[in-house]
Amino acid sequence: MTTSTHEKRPNILLITVDQMRYDCLSLLGHPVIETPNLDELARTGVRFDHAYSATPTCVPARAAIFTGQKQTSHGRVGYQDRVPWNYDKTLPGELAKSGYHTQCVGKMHVYPARSLLGFHNVILHDGYLHHNRNKHSVPMQEHFNEVDDYLPWLRAQVPGADLLDLGLDCNASTVARPWALPEHLHPTNWTVSQSIDFLRRRDPSKPFFLWMSFVRPHSPLDPPQAYFDLYKDADFPDPVIGDWAMKEDPQGSGLNPVTSKGLVPKRRLRNAMAAYYALITHIDHQIGRFLQVLEEYGERNNTIIMFTSDHGELMGDHHLFRKTLPYEGSTHIPFIVNDPGDCLGLDKGNVVSEIIELRDIMPSLLEAASTEIPDTVEGNSIWDLARTNGKALERPWREYLHGEHAQGMDSTQWITDGWEKYIWYSQTGEEQFFNLAEDPGELHNLMDSPQAQERIHYWRSVLIQELEGREEGYVQDGRLVVGRKPVNILAHLRSNE
Repeated sequence: MTTSTHEKRPNILLITVDQMRYDCLSLLGHPVIETPNLDELARTGVRFDHAYSATPTCVPARAAIFTGQKQTSHGRVGYQDRVPWNYDKTLPGELAKSGYHTQCVGKMHVYPARSLLGFHNVILHDGYLHHNRNKHSVPMQEHFNEVDDYLPWLRAQVPGADLLDLGLDCNASTVARPWALPEHLHPTNWTVSQSIDFLRRRDPSKPFFLWMSFVRPHSPLDPPQAYFDLYKDADFPDPVIGDWAMKEDPQGSGLNPVTSKGLVPKRRLRNAMAAYYALITHIDHQIGRFLQVLEEYGERNNTIIMFTSDHGELMGDHHLFRKTLPYEGSTHIPFIVNDPGDCLGLDKGNVVSEIIELRDIMPSLLEAASTEIPDTVEGNSIWDLARTNGKALERPWREYLHGEHAQGMDSTQWITDGWEKYIWYSQTGEEQFFNLAEDPGELHNLMDSPQAQERIHYWRSVLIQELEGREEGYVQDGRLVVGRKPVNILAHLRSNE
């Protein structure tokens, strides 16, 4: 590819964070958090305020990004590690074939861990993954020391250092303490430093695709001290607690540092919230650092920027924590696009209300790169929405999103259009219906409301249509069937293992 051709095709910077809530932007009027660089990207770009993760955990969310497919097609409807990633068409693969220099820095969370999935190169840090650390149960070649790039680098700076040194589990959503080493050694800084180095060593004759993939604000909640200090004395808003939520915790589940539900001691929860917000501000400042260097290389105005998260974090909403569940704190994600060189003609400062999902990333970025979109892709390009706010689309946008997550007794199926949400717990039969337009905190379950019955019946019928013919047997004779065994991986993907 010639330099002149490169000049006609923009670079693409995809920035993803792990486990960031949709509402953690100061631009949205959050009473505590500070995100100046993300605010500026949104102010001078386009923000999508109804972006969701259909299967809100790390592995299936990333499958949607890589393939552009809905969960029933990429086959991952729950969380399960060590299932091979054998997809023929991937976002980085298609961009590489079309002449882009492709690089990932940070989290991939694929299997085998060193799979390139179409990238020319991967500098890997998936965070602490138990299946890579359990020396008694996996082959040596899968040991974390062998597959990760960050830990060997860290040990070269601090001999003997390990990810466990702070005593925090990778899923300890309610236990926090500041990072004990110099800030430049933190995984967030490392991800940006390695991304900056890519700008130095990239092929200048090609446009680049860089996926800068942060592990934080996913736990461990370990922000550098300076960032923790920004929030340690803040007056945090209380988590939203629905009138349907648990009222008591007789088994003391909230005392478990890796709890997913329970009544957490107030001081511990406040520290966790301080650390969580601190990690987001830390990432924001490091994104600002990278954008300054991008400007120094003269590539800022020729780079399309997309920012999002793989899923959210409940952080005490309804006395729930982490992700997987269908509530807004878990499924609703931030989503910003920025086009400083006006390559795409976006309506800067626009806020789009149509519902989008992670599967829409692949067709959007391929279109931006003037690259053919494979027929395996089921997402839709978002650029017409970003130009017109949906007012002049050639065809109607999606009316709703079907989401789900297999998780034992907490397995759920759900439908939302961003304004209403219907939830079905497949193992217990419990149903919930929320009017998100009037009740964005999901405080009131309207299943018993006479005024809501027509809408409930409609959304239940939509879910039945989505689940018709599923291998789990969730639908029989046109009705939802309670208690059918959920699976994490659908049969067509299991057959490829």
